[in-house]
Amino acid sequence: MSAAADQRRTILVTGAAGPAGRTLGAQLARTPDAAGLRVLGVDLAPAEVPGYEQVGPVTGALDHDYEQAMIELLSRIGPDLVLPTVAEELPRLATLGAATGLGSLLVLSAPASAAIASDKLLTMWALDRAGVPVPQFGAADRLGSAEDALAWAGGPFVVKPRVARGGRGVHVVEAADDPAWQQLDGSWVVQSFAPGTEYSPQVYRSPATGACVVVVLEKTGRKQGRVGNATSVTRLPDGAAPDVAQVAAAAVTALDLVGPIDLDVRRTTDGSPVVLEVNARFGAVCAEAPELLGCVLEQWPG
Repeated sequence: MSAAADQRRTILVTGAAGPAGRTLGAQLARTPDAAGLRVLGVDLAPAEVPGYEQVGPVTGALDHDYEQAMIELLSRIGPDLVLPTVAEELPRLATLGAATGLGSLLVLSAPASAAIASDKLLTMWALDRAGVPVPQFGAADRLGSAEDALAWAGGPFVVKPRVARGGRGVHVVEAADDPAWQQLDGSWVVQSFAPGTEYSPQVYRSPATGACVVVVLEKTGRKQGRVGNATSVTRLPDGAAPDVAQVAAAAVTALDLVGPIDLDVRRTTDGSPVVLEVNARFGAVCAEAPELLGCVLEQWPG
């Protein structure tokens, strides 16, 4: 059956073979209206992924012809909704949507908001300016030596690329002779290390009303031990961590993000929650907060 003759609602997921894409494929297959959905995926490394009718190739988000290739892809598939899950593509895809009128198809924030959220230093500046609690932070090339940075942070600190997917490159520096410091430049951000409980709040913010749905997940395992992407999470009962939910919603609102958002929040030594970073897309643990996908399918204007 051709796409034109198929009466099902077509959902296209980018990064379908990645962690978030695989999670979304499984969720979409379990939705009550799954029979009415035609779920397709694209990925740099196409593979058979449960929940997708097919996963095809796509041009990389950093390629010079990304925009033209995406226009052709969307024209060929004719999706009703596009769920982007690849961090690097969000600013370019949001800008493309605004320039071409395809933005109504994209479950994505406006270009400026997507661009700020894609850069961890810009995110810290914007949240700090809005009064949303964040750890002490700065650009790595402004802090001199690792010894200077340890004194500035008052103890261990975290270094991470300003632009990267999830926990890639995240490292805790605890000693002045840590060799990781020698590799850093202005493309890295430094944050004081918050040693308390870490959370991964999942937020949906309505593009129509600005209202937020927040589900607080506690990280119970991480790829790099004390830092990094979650390997396991526990969903907290509603109201169990109201301060975490509050700062998550405040961060999303301050950045004027809409749709699904995945955050990292951690408690400092005094127990106060601070926002570590914001990912303006579905995250790998979004299956623990199915409300987000439900809101998108029910409310998104596309």
